[in-house]
Amino acid sequence: MNANTRILIDKLQRLPPERRAEVEDFVDFLEKREAQARSEAAQRLGEAFKRLDALDEPPMSAEEIQAEIDAVRAERRARADRR
Repeated sequence: MNANTRILIDKLQRLPPERRAEVEDFVDFLEKREAQARSEAAQRLGEAFKRLDALDEPPMSAEEIQAEIDAVRAERRARADRR
């Protein structure tokens, strides 16, 4: 257990039971929100893959992917140099 976890547990133990229940409810809320965000992201990714499949294009080669990466990096450098 790391120091931050220990500090948090110590703080929780000092709270009265009704406040601990509130903290637990809040943690449950955060977990649900995180799960929903992951689910939505997975859904968007799935939709993006469907759109890519609909294009019926051959997959890019490793060289084509590297060329795309290099082009984006060069564009970022050029924008940074103009600032």
